[in-house]
Amino acid sequence: MRALSLFVTTILASAALPAADLAQSRALTLDGAKLVIAEATAFARANSAPGGAIAVVDTAGVLIGLERLDGTFPAASNISIGKARTAALFRKPTRDFENLVNKGRVTMTTLPDVTPFTPLQGGVPIVVDGQVVGAVGVSGAASAQQDDDIAQAAADAFGKRQAAQAGSVMHVPKAQVEQGYREDANLVASSGYKVNASRRDGPGEAEVHLTDTDIFYVREGSATFVTGGRIVEPRSLSATEVRGRALEGGDERRLQAGDVITIPSGVPHWFKAVETPFTYYVVKSKSGG
Repeated sequence: MRALSLFVTTILASAALPAADLAQSRALTLDGAKLVIAEATAFARANSAPGGAIAVVDTAGVLIGLERLDGTFPAASNISIGKARTAALFRKPTRDFENLVNKGRVTMTTLPDVTPFTPLQGGVPIVVDGQVVGAVGVSGAASAQQDDDIAQAAADAFGKRQAAQAGSVMHVPKAQVEQGYREDANLVASSGYKVNASRRDGPGEAEVHLTDTDIFYVREGSATFVTGGRIVEPRSLSATEVRGRALEGGDERRLQAGDVITIPSGVPHWFKAVETPFTYYVVKSKSGG
């Protein structure tokens, strides 16, 4: 199950379930990084960029997603990561730092001795509701200016998308929905909920979501689905999600086309067996939201 493209992360006071005393802050997730990369790729191709490496990091500068377009020189990947990391850690576009260095403040070039720093334009913070949630860096386009244009366009498009989804009616056309099922994609996301067009090509891992309630509507196919019980070999995928190899115990059900099932936050669940093709809508709602 994919995480929200943009969601309220939860820092747990302890590893035990259920957790209490939650602190909240916005964070960019894997789905969000993929959306940013898609926006950057679309802009690059629309503007005849000969290539480009696109990196997306979280607020701590940790890499979430990286894609290198065909024709891009190999070193562009590391450069794009450096630009994104700099923009995230300093909360500013890297063009600001390149301008300062070009104007004579060469002492800034000593910063790599104490912190990651790539003062080359093409790194831009990703801002949603006035808060930096990550950054995107681009290298290897036609010029340094085009690197910067691509990164800025991607960050702007993502921010506008999130703002629109937070408070507006959303209409997803049929063609986009069908494409979503082919890609197991997010269709709609906001800080309080998301809708996925999901598919299963086989059994999955056992999961428990600490802050999300899941609602599944089975579109086609059938599956053996288990809820409750104990997760075997649990590991924390994030502060709000635990996964494992399987479930011990629990209630086993047969899901088929037309069925709806809800899984409250904190309840382990597992696709034990799947008969393909198996596609389903997933609505994820933040508990208490």
